[in-house]
Amino acid sequence: MKFALIPAREGSKRIPQKNIKPFCGKPLIAYSIKAAVDSGLFDKVIVSTDSPYIAALSNSLGAETPFMRPPELADDFSSTRAVIAHAINEMAKQGHSFEYCCCIYVTAPFVQVDYLQ
Repeated sequence: MKFALIPAREGSKRIPQKNIKPFCGKPLIAYSIKAAVDSGLFDKVIVSTDSPYIAALSNSLGAETPFMRPPELADDFSSTRAVIAHAINEMAKQGHSFEYCCCIYVTAPFVQVDYLQ
């Protein structure tokens, strides 16, 4: 399986709720999800979050949230590497094996399908 992982924790000190803030008429996370889905590169587009609200919003935008991120991976000191490792482990527990994982940040709203391809 090939999957895109979009890390989107709830807490942000500098810009509260930045991952879901409106940006040009849509929540910021919508751009990363749409690019990943529209690229056709991934079997799944997964959002790693600690927020039920971000999970529900992500699902409504075409992503999946098959697990919630634990609090210890949702603080100011959590590394992207640890978040990716957690996602891979959680998906493996659900019986999935992987060819590759592509991390796409929410804060890259200008990511384009052709950039991913």
